[in-house]
Amino acid sequence: MTRRPHHPGGFGPGTRRGGARGADRWGGGFSPGERTARRVRRAAAPRGRYHAGPPLRPGMAVPSPWIALPLIVLIVGALGSAAAFTAFAAVSISPLFLLAVIAITAQRAGRRRVGPPPAAAAPRAAAPPWERARERFDALRVEYTAFECDAMAVLRLPALADVSVPSTGRFVEAFAEAQALDTDTRPADRGHAEAFVAAVDRAVRAWEAAQDAAERIRHSTLSSTERSSVERAIKLLTTARDSDNDAERHAAYAMARSELAKLERAGVLHLPKQAVAALENDGRGHLSA
Repeated sequence: MTRRPHHPGGFGPGTRRGGARGADRWGGGFSPGERTARRVRRAAAPRGRYHAGPPLRPGMAVPSPWIALPLIVLIVGALGSAAAFTAFAAVSISPLFLLAVIAITAQRAGRRRVGPPPAAAAPRAAAPPWERARERFDALRVEYTAFECDAMAVLRLPALADVSVPSTGRFVEAFAEAQALDTDTRPADRGHAEAFVAAVDRAVRAWEAAQDAAERIRHSTLSSTERSSVERAIKLLTTARDSDNDAERHAAYAMARSELAKLERAGVLHLPKQAVAALENDGRGHLSA
């Protein structure tokens, strides 16, 4: 068997692959004092697989790890603040968190309330049907009487005073029925009271319907000559009521009565007796004044 020749730098008793590095590791090629100095330098150098930078020389100061402590504290604090903010945002937008806040607020408000809650006001008792119907009929009678006594209102809505108009005729009949059943006190007969309540309801609804129809008709059924006569009578009555001159008022009332008489004779206007009496009374009152 042939031996392989020994080459410098190869494997041998005091060397390994790597030349000087192998000699340093195994102690080959260095005196005992140098080997001891190199071991001390390696112990003082930072441990790691790789060491960047120049090797430490004897006498060099080793950097203290406490120098980097402030930087580490700042980084950890920033990360902690970001995590806390993220957690707070996630909680604040959570529906469960909102419900918890509302519940706690309501509970605290309930604790601050002193004494029992105020009692609700008792509902006002409604009037019995007959009494309520009597009030409605009295209001209707006042309104209808005011219209019949006002010649100006009749001139503006002549259909509301004309019983030949269907809506007005139905109202007059309903009003007469309620008037016949009306009593000063509540009737002992229950049937009589119920009939009066129903008659008043029909009369009120018929009055509203007659007013609506008269507003739609107004002077549409009159000719141009009749319409001019009505407008002239309205102007004369307005002058008679607003003038401060007695002679002017007297002349205006006289001319207004003449125009109204013409309209009644022509069948254009059906002036109620109450309106004629009120008109005569107004004219005499101005003359006596």
